[in-house]
Amino acid sequence: MRLGTVERIWRYPIKSTGGERLESADLDERGLLGDRLYAVRDAEGRFGSGKNTRRFRRMPGLLRLRSRYPQADCLGEPELLDPEGVPVADATAYLRSYLRRRDVEVAREGSVSHFDQLPLSVLSTATLDWMRTALAGTVVDERRFRPNLLIRTPPGTPAFVEDRWLGSTVRIGGTVCVTFVRSSERCVMVNESQQGLPHSPLVLKTIAQAHDMRLDALGTVAAPGTVGVGDPVAVIRP
Repeated sequence: MRLGTVERIWRYPIKSTGGERLESADLDERGLLGDRLYAVRDAEGRFGSGKNTRRFRRMPGLLRLRSRYPQADCLGEPELLDPEGVPVADATAYLRSYLRRRDVEVAREGSVSHFDQLPLSVLSTATLDWMRTALAGTVVDERRFRPNLLIRTPPGTPAFVEDRWLGSTVRIGGTVCVTFVRSSERCVMVNESQQGLPHSPLVLKTIAQAHDMRLDALGTVAAPGTVGVGDPVAVIRP
């Protein structure tokens, strides 16, 4: 059964910053190659995020920055871009000034995963279009929800169709297989401002009221390979 096609691909080299839009990407068992491989880490070992937990520390303003890999193969550290889109010379030094914290640094993933939950997030255009309608007057695009893959679903597909995908394995393109496990529990990060998207507390409130704080399908990579924009997405094991 065909679910749709890959509309857009996103990678976030430094966790909790805006990411980079790609035409194609390699996937391995960790997820999209280089995705969230780096994070902003404080002296307690907690990672910069939109929330405070045992693993994460809220660091407002990170989403107004972006990150990207200067080389397609993700070798070397990613670049950090300031709110104007200009690469900074020293990411750690810039963040210490920008966040007004002397205890932060850009750190590569070690024994503790940088992922909040599972490695791959997939969102449908059906759900995204519903959010746009429900939030008329608020600027909404997929960047608020930080998926790795946005899937163009057929006309008439209902919102939150991702729920139906949970437990299934899909093939994307020719070789990549992904098993969907559960959906993300959303936090205040979806409200926060980033380039072209103003702050809005209505985003999380709408998700909470309509779908119990959940939005997208999270998965694991069952077979590695390369995905590209326009690739078909089809269920191989329901």
